[in-house]
Amino acid sequence: MKKSLLFIFVALMLSGCFEDRYRYVCQDPDKFNLPECQKPRCLFTQTCPEYLVAPVLEKKIEPAQSPASSER
Repeated sequence: MKKSLLFIFVALMLSGCFEDRYRYVCQDPDKFNLPECQKPRCLFTQTCPEYLVAPVLEKKIEPAQSPASSER
């Protein structure tokens, strides 16, 4: 009896490991073209794919220079 309960428990725990799960819909590359993942709609919720996908975070963002500082 204990072995069968243990087997069922382990099977249920492992069943969640076989599919990709995303916290946000727009993180899933297959759903990038959904209306809620397109601008301007995703700007309101901050769920645009470029905000949620890791390779974007690796890019170095240079701070914008003001016109006054570029004249010096």
